[in-house]
Amino acid sequence: MPVNFPSIDPAQLHPVAGVTLGWAEGHIRKPNRKDVLVISVEEGASVAGVFTLNRFCAAPVIVCREHLAKAPALGGIRALVINTGNANAGTGEPGLAHARETCAELARLTGVKPEQILPFSTGVILEPLPVDRLKAALPDALAHREAANWFVAAESIMTTDTLPKAASKRVTIDGHTITMTGISKGAGMIKPNMATMLGFLALDAKIAQPVLDALVQYVADRSFNCVTVDGDTSTNDSFIVIASGRASLPAITSTDDPAYVALRDAVTAHAQTLSQLIVRDAEGATKFIAIQVEGGKDVAECRKIAYSIAHSPLVKTAFFASDPNLGRILAAVGYAGVDDLDVSRIDLYLDDVLVAKHGGRNPDYREEDGQRVMKQAEITVRLRLGRGDAEATIWTCDLSHDYVSINADYRS
Repeated sequence: MPVNFPSIDPAQLHPVAGVTLGWAEGHIRKPNRKDVLVISVEEGASVAGVFTLNRFCAAPVIVCREHLAKAPALGGIRALVINTGNANAGTGEPGLAHARETCAELARLTGVKPEQILPFSTGVILEPLPVDRLKAALPDALAHREAANWFVAAESIMTTDTLPKAASKRVTIDGHTITMTGISKGAGMIKPNMATMLGFLALDAKIAQPVLDALVQYVADRSFNCVTVDGDTSTNDSFIVIASGRASLPAITSTDDPAYVALRDAVTAHAQTLSQLIVRDAEGATKFIAIQVEGGKDVAECRKIAYSIAHSPLVKTAFFASDPNLGRILAAVGYAGVDDLDVSRIDLYLDDVLVAKHGGRNPDYREEDGQRVMKQAEITVRLRLGRGDAEATIWTCDLSHDYVSINADYRS
């Protein structure tokens, strides 16, 4: 059951000028489900993305990187095509050919160049992509295109997700209204950089390509690269930002532009919402957990410690059982790989409860206080390292019986 998952009203997902979305039932893996999505981008937009660092990355990831490098000289990216049910990963040269064939067909149907198309796939690994079914679904997806189709688009990219994930907001920068709307998917095999997730965020600001390239990396590092469900970095997935350029805000051409920081921070907050929806709907999750590590020498060591806690099966199962067996957290801190860590300076909190002080049990800590926090659906673990000013936050979940069942039955 999703953890405090917000109710999403399709009518509150604002269209983004210059972007339309269309869906189809392609029967990629299962019949009678939306599993093909086309996102069309009007001329003049800029598009940037970040992708998995898994060396066994999927064919569409390889093609996306190639096309993003070539597209600016050709007039920019004009469409994205996404399928679910099949990851087109571990498919070798035939998989690359299928990804390129899909781009070529959509380019033919829309009158653009194949290099102006970005392909995405998610689903089962090591199975051939049914490319003929995917291509056959493209005319139907194009026929369904509308600017207001964000909710149905979110439904079209789901795999083991139990709910569609979408969010929308408007912000004012220098008196100009900026609209941003995005969708994401993912529930398991989640750990950056990136993970089995897809994230697509569109906004109507005009942003120069080099600036958008910097922005998407900044945003990903503070949103989608801060979520983990199980520590498994996937083969496929991607976070894409589309800046359609239709808003009245003057074009942002430099990261030194005064409007850049305000826009960057607004996009980051929006991406954090989308990425946290993935954790709230994680496979089998019953708890949403924020792990805050403060007082580190640098952000890298703070994240290393946070991930060590988040990926510990013993810690995650203790949270599932609401068992304040909190020595497991300290053990995970100790084996995180920070060799010069002085554990005598560490304080550990569960929400407002000080559990460990200066590396040992807080004399005033009571088991019932820890139990009270552990029973909550949302929990914050806070560590103070006492060795610097750096900090980092990771969002994760517990590990339940259902996680095992879902992944054992995934291909059936």
